[in-house]
Amino acid sequence: MTTNTPAGFVTREDTSTYETAEPVLYAVENGVASVTMNRPAFNNAQNSQMTYALDAAFRRAVDDDAVKVIVLRGAGKHFSAGHDIGTPGRDINKPFERTHLWWDHTNKPGGEFLYAREQEVYLEMCRRWRALPKPTIAMVQGACIAGGLMLAWVCDLIIASDDAFFQDPVVRMGIPGVEYFAHPYELNPRIAKEFLFVGDRMSAERAYQMGMVNRVLPRTELEQGTYVLAARIAEQPRMGLALTKQAINHVEDLQGKRSAMDASFAWHHFAHSHSELISGNRTGGYDARSMAEANRKAATQEPSA
Repeated sequence: MTTNTPAGFVTREDTSTYETAEPVLYAVENGVASVTMNRPAFNNAQNSQMTYALDAAFRRAVDDDAVKVIVLRGAGKHFSAGHDIGTPGRDINKPFERTHLWWDHTNKPGGEFLYAREQEVYLEMCRRWRALPKPTIAMVQGACIAGGLMLAWVCDLIIASDDAFFQDPVVRMGIPGVEYFAHPYELNPRIAKEFLFVGDRMSAERAYQMGMVNRVLPRTELEQGTYVLAARIAEQPRMGLALTKQAINHVEDLQGKRSAMDASFAWHHFAHSHSELISGNRTGGYDARSMAEANRKAATQEPSA
């Protein structure tokens, strides 16, 4: 097995002593690449540094002919608490070497600031990862919230621990769901509406019933079960896996997935601009702390699911 190594470049500005210098780790064993989000002190909240490191790790796995399958996982208690909206490593104002052809957002006015940034680091990056030609498996434990959903949803399979939960509570910010708007494709449309309208946590078992999760395993068996499945997939021919993935993704796109995301992304950014006009804040006055507090309060009131 290769040693865990950082994937992508690293900057240290604006980080606390709890921030890791390696936001993503990469390792390979028996044809399976492990891509590990490595900000456990912040529940793997996704900043731009992590996003570009994830992209570098996925590129590394695609370029390695010995890799047949990729497992995306999160270090620590949770898979991912979503986008970074308030840790010491938040880097929304920093320029990075971009992967797509959108211009630098950091010196742009008004709604252009977020629109250009989120085209690059959220919508188009997720589409890029969804289309990579090797099978991907999200190994989800604990929280998979908002932006964390996007990271799981781009994967071909999702294996969850029995204590995992899924949630997109951003409607309370005035936003119609996260940027990679796959909700009606991952869930029945009526269930997707409830999921967003109420913002409750969805248990792994309920997500399995909805077809969003492939398998639910006890927390103690999650890692072993995920890698056993990955090993079985790795026995298949590389081109056969790539063509199968391409064919099924094509069917989803024929069903309107890509064009639906384009429309939802536009509404998402109208919501940001609307919130800024009426409150002076793009996220309706919520930051990481207030969002977490609202989430904890809602969790004590919601029915079991």
